[in-house]
Amino acid sequence: MAKLYVVATPIGNLEDITLRALKVLGDVGLIAAEDTRHTRKLLSHYGISTRTTSYHEHNEREKAPRLIERIKQGTDVALVTDAGTPGISDPGYRLVRLAHEESVEVETVPGPSALTAVLAVSGLPTDEFTFKGFIPSAPLRRRRFLAALKGCATTYIMYESPRRLKGTLGDILEILGDVEIVVAREMTKLHEEILRGRTSDVAERLRDREVKGEITIVLRTGKVEAGSEAVDEKLKALLDAGVPVRDAVREVAAELGVPRNVVYRKALELKGA
Repeated sequence: MAKLYVVATPIGNLEDITLRALKVLGDVGLIAAEDTRHTRKLLSHYGISTRTTSYHEHNEREKAPRLIERIKQGTDVALVTDAGTPGISDPGYRLVRLAHEESVEVETVPGPSALTAVLAVSGLPTDEFTFKGFIPSAPLRRRRFLAALKGCATTYIMYESPRRLKGTLGDILEILGDVEIVVAREMTKLHEEILRGRTSDVAERLRDREVKGEITIVLRTGKVEAGSEAVDEKLKALLDAGVPVRDAVREVAAELGVPRNVVYRKALELKGA
């Protein structure tokens, strides 16, 4: 039976592609691409004429079964996104999941990813890290998202829009404090830029600039010791971010292992009830 190949492609520099990826893209019968016009530029650069079809977040539910059927009929299919590794905050997991359910072999062709590219040059601890995907766009959800990062010393990686970056840095400073942070822009492209330092420093360096390009943020939160102060700090961060009392109590109790009634009393104290 034919296979589904999950192929990583460059995140910027077209030379960042493996020899194996080029061979697979040239040999398969069909390439499922997030944006066929974007992928065609890559294929043309390397003289690859394989036929493409669109596969993106708006059509993946209906398109996935059809692609699996093509594979069952004997056509090898390569899945690619506009940049990086399919399925990592990009379309792909539904097709891969369906392939496994339908006993279709899935083969990975690893390569570039903004996640690992920025993490590797961040200078922050990488023995353990958490990828959080895209930061929520709505201000209240964003603040709640950031408040949930408090509690232990952890390296977090996340993606952000350039037009929201300055507001996000302000929220990070307010909610997480002046933590160590790396803001990477346009990785591997002509105007690649990596800003490192404390949040306040990076925010100041960007204050009077128009930010453009794809943004990846890596930051390191500080450890909070479990106890009364930890409960107070975590609760305050969530409540200040607009999280309802009931949700904040449940989250803090679960994360710090403190009885809910104790956390609830603390929440009432903080709210002045």
